[in-house]
Amino acid sequence: MPFGLAMEIRLRATAAAAMPFPLPALRNHARPCSFTGALSHSQPKPVAFHARTGAIRSPNSEVPRAHGAKMSVAVPESLLIKRTAVEVVDDLRGTSLFLVGMNCTMKTDLGKILADSLRYYYFDSDSLIQQAAGGTSAAKTFREEDEKGFQSAETEVLKQLSAMGRLVVCAGDGAVQSATNLSYLRYGVSIWVDVPLDYLANEFMVSEASSSIMSTTQETDQFTKVMNVLLRQYNKLKEGFAIADTTVSLLKVASQLGHEDLTAVTAEDMALETLKGIQKLTRVKKMMEEAGRPF
Repeated sequence: MPFGLAMEIRLRATAAAAMPFPLPALRNHARPCSFTGALSHSQPKPVAFHARTGAIRSPNSEVPRAHGAKMSVAVPESLLIKRTAVEVVDDLRGTSLFLVGMNCTMKTDLGKILADSLRYYYFDSDSLIQQAAGGTSAAKTFREEDEKGFQSAETEVLKQLSAMGRLVVCAGDGAVQSATNLSYLRYGVSIWVDVPLDYLANEFMVSEASSSIMSTTQETDQFTKVMNVLLRQYNKLKEGFAIADTTVSLLKVASQLGHEDLTAVTAEDMALETLKGIQKLTRVKKMMEEAGRPF
């Protein structure tokens, strides 16, 4: 990788370190949990979590009426997300979140919602490389002409971001394609955003209609082409995705909410499921720490 590009990536990735982190206004703070993997700015330590996400409860609650009767009141999902984030953020103690999975709008939107609710900074690792390379077109050319250099750039981005705290990082494909990159993900909590390939193919066909992959005029042929490309990419990456600490599945969330149409699931639905999964991780970590304490 060219030295100038490496320096540009380093400067862009570390820009947030000079900014004061936005501290969330929380009430009734719980006692912080001492995470082995909580990031510090001096000497971060990796952490490995093992847990599965929990189910989403219906966003309704029962509230008492004047004469003891009850009525169902819909709680805005944005409020549920903020409430859950308040419960999670102290125990995270600044530990960063790394979102892995096939690139899609859902993954991007989920990352931004998580960053907003936790008062974290949001980064897209691919965007950092594109900015450092001089734009999307330049980054694409860089990747085609120097694949090893591009992979080194992906590693440099993860190296810089993993040394910080209070980040939500939308990681690109390169994050799970080498042991070195996977090791950087262990400095935070990694989350696999699992989205079905046909969902991704439909999104691609809408957003990339002019791409070379869509050169045929038959829609069924176009869809088949896109699915084949995505399937090859998925098969290459799925083992790395599976190493993530927890998974948020679009299919699972849709089933829990009773949606047959996957497009009915919102990024907010996915964010609430993700926060509940993180909450389970912190609880497991606490139990492990308490079990290891001497009597």
